[in-house]
Amino acid sequence: MLAVYRHDVHKLRGRSHEGAVEEVAGQRVNEPVPRGADADAAMLSRPRGDPEQTLPAHDSPFRVSLLTGETVTKETSVDAFRNAVRELVAIEEPESAHAAWLESDAAAVFNEATYYPYTSLKYHVLLAAALLSNYRAGAAFDELSLVVDDPDDAVTPHRTVLEAGPVSLRMTADPDGRPAAALGSAPARSFADVWSRLPELPLNVDGERQWRVLDAQLRRVRSWSVAMQLIEDYVDATSGAGGDAR
Repeated sequence: MLAVYRHDVHKLRGRSHEGAVEEVAGQRVNEPVPRGADADAAMLSRPRGDPEQTLPAHDSPFRVSLLTGETVTKETSVDAFRNAVRELVAIEEPESAHAAWLESDAAAVFNEATYYPYTSLKYHVLLAAALLSNYRAGAAFDELSLVVDDPDDAVTPHRTVLEAGPVSLRMTADPDGRPAAALGSAPARSFADVWSRLPELPLNVDGERQWRVLDAQLRRVRSWSVAMQLIEDYVDATSGAGGDAR
């Protein structure tokens, strides 16, 4: 599983796939992800086919926030994140790597591709890891569901894709009684559809206006990594505003 957490290190270093090195911090990086999990995760967040520039004049590996419309860092060089990237790469235990990516602020600074600046490399990697973990266990994509977990429970290694304050989301073929919605027949930019089908939301939309605002936005965002990063950013931005998400 370590390969999936290291497969896009070249993007964290501001390099193209062609310019990627094979080793960082003494670890193998930028290796292919087995079972097509990387490609499937990409289709969850980006259009198929040749990329097209979606934000004029933006040619940067740094993510643009859907919440503010601004680039999420004032840094002008990826070198500012060199130490954080090396720390992620140096992790040698797969479950620890998963936990580190869930908590990483540095990974959230980067987009999946410069042509799609609102996407989040952090959540692309976590989605790829969840897909790979499920595929290795014998599940097909059309057997998977998005599950709402109790944020007070421990995360599920490689399967938890988002842990942001009161919101905990997981991908699995076995919801085990938790609120869940099927992902669909094939990977697609379908977050809004899946979110809308959840029988129970992790947000107190009846009691708190701030969560109704977020819910309304999520019902329009189709890209998975964009939507998941929006949840994290929104929870961070409103964490001091009071109110219970559940």
